Amino acid sequence: MNKKEGVLVVCTNRKAYHDYFILETFEAGISLLGAEVKSIRQKEVSLDGAFVRAENGHAVLHNMYVKPYKFNSLSEPDPTRARDLLLNKREIRKLHAGAEIKGQTLVPLEIYFKNGWAKIKLALAKGKHLYDKRESLKKKDLNREMEKGFKNAIRF
Repeated sequence: MNKKEGVLVVCTNRKAYHDYFILETFEAGISLLGAEVKSIRQKEVSLDGAFVRAENGHAVLHNMYVKPYKFNSLSEPDPTRARDLLLNKREIRKLHAGAEIKGQTLVPLEIYFKNGWAKIKLALAKGKHLYDKRESLKKKDLNREMEKGFKNAIRF
């Protein structure tokens, strides 16, 4: 539970950082039903396979899984239904223009609550090649080894 400045991070898409170069990030609100908000607050949400499309002047989040709330007395919506994202027209145009460029896509990075409102962090991203992924893993391993070395050197 990461709580800073009224922000509670619920779910992150770690695989996105591995598979894509993040070019630019955006913050958007999510259009949700009441039971979905309760389910997200309980961290019963997944961004695996989720993606964003800018279509007809709207930004839409597809394939985000929200587990049905167990105490919901109303009809349960589809857990992977398409959800509208709340953005300005200028931001939507910018997302649409960026996604039209070959090799770039819109990827959800994390879901969080900011001052009580459900938000999503989107990224305009470019896909990595296999050799880029290997290079990122090598850098990560080197940094980990350096930190271990510093940790052992500090002890007297």
